[in-house]
Amino acid sequence: MKFIPMIVAAATLVGSGAAFAQAKEQFFPLLVYRTGPYAPNGTPWANGKQDYIKMINARDGGINGVKITFEECETGYATDKGVECYERLKGKAASLVDPQATGITFALTDKAPADKIPLVTMGYGLSASQDGGVFKWNFPLMGSYWTAADILIQHLGKKEGGLDRLKGKKIALVYHDSPFGKEPMPLLDERSKMHGFELVKIPVTAPGVEQKSAWLQVRQQKPDYVLLWGWGVMNSTALKEAQATGYPRDKMYGVWWAGAEPDVKDVGEGAKGYNALALNTSGQQPKVIQDIIKLVHDKGQGTGPKDEVGSVLYTRGVIIQAMAIEAVRRAQERFGKGKVMSGEQVRWGLENLALDDKKLAALGLTGVIRPVSTSCLDHMGPRADLGRRQMGLQLRLVPGRRANPQAHGQGRGRQICRREEADAPLACGLPVLAHPRSGQGRFPLKGTTPANRQSRSRGGRLV
Repeated sequence: MKFIPMIVAAATLVGSGAAFAQAKEQFFPLLVYRTGPYAPNGTPWANGKQDYIKMINARDGGINGVKITFEECETGYATDKGVECYERLKGKAASLVDPQATGITFALTDKAPADKIPLVTMGYGLSASQDGGVFKWNFPLMGSYWTAADILIQHLGKKEGGLDRLKGKKIALVYHDSPFGKEPMPLLDERSKMHGFELVKIPVTAPGVEQKSAWLQVRQQKPDYVLLWGWGVMNSTALKEAQATGYPRDKMYGVWWAGAEPDVKDVGEGAKGYNALALNTSGQQPKVIQDIIKLVHDKGQGTGPKDEVGSVLYTRGVIIQAMAIEAVRRAQERFGKGKVMSGEQVRWGLENLALDDKKLAALGLTGVIRPVSTSCLDHMGPRADLGRRQMGLQLRLVPGRRANPQAHGQGRGRQICRREEADAPLACGLPVLAHPRSGQGRFPLKGTTPANRQSRSRGGRLV
């Protein structure tokens, strides 16, 4: 296993940790995958996180005077290696962990409470963990796979002229055969029952370079729409196979991990018309990106190539690390500015994030994401700026709309109940969408009666 130890000072990278033995340092373990079939997507994501840390140390001197340190550990997107990285780095006073893979998240979810280390899984991970009353150490900030699946189905309903028009339609889920790819299934199964469409599940063996049998099924099934739940090389391969089999790309909709530059770069014209969800914007215009260019890359300290700065996945890495650092800053407001925060204190910070427009402007994130606020019960926050990317030779972001109200078990639109037991899923007089792995999750599945079916279906959507 490859470990890359790093200590970052205000403007200079120092290779040895001995010089800072007595210094106040906030440590972030960084699980990455720079090798293997997922490296083209994992590398810019990891580079964005590193560069943001370097920029904060250079611009602000750390977090209220506390320097930020980090150490990378290569997982290759493998669960066993991810667990090994976690075990090796957790003893260094880890602030939190971003597992960077749903499979690794599942494996760590049972470990985090005992170790008192929060798991931040922005846009991925265990969907039911948005319920902070049950999953106290998981934070699927900004959106889960249930969120993504729900938005896509609502968009297709709108496209057809109403969710009732989905009855009799056929929707295929072409998914990465892993915990990541299977995570949206409970939501999609429920939506299928509610609206009367047929859900066809077509697995793709990881890493996804061979998909001919999957797209033969697509050709035979002739679905009205295809939902692509892919990652890495699977996405570009799927688009190429769709083109080869003659399936219209404008009938294909991807999750936000299937909507970045590496997914379409080698497909060319064959990607035209393809759509994907967007968790964040991209480009070099935002102030946070300009600060990284000026204070990190122009100083010769960039982690990767300068031309990747501001790309979709690079920016997502920046956002994730910004959330992590702001959780520490928020914790310092309660437990002491200028102090190193423990994992338990950072967990409080994550439960009390309040990134409004003013705060986002101060961070240079205006226009990159929507405001984010969390609570002890809501570990996800309001749905973020979930727009749509129309994929082709050029990427174009169509701004999303704030969800109001949220549908299908999403935090803000749910009825809150009190828990009687620490780990018992509760229903508020409505069916509960429990996670198939854990059986936990107390979000009432709304919209299950004829009277309120339509009124509950106007959550976040594509435009």
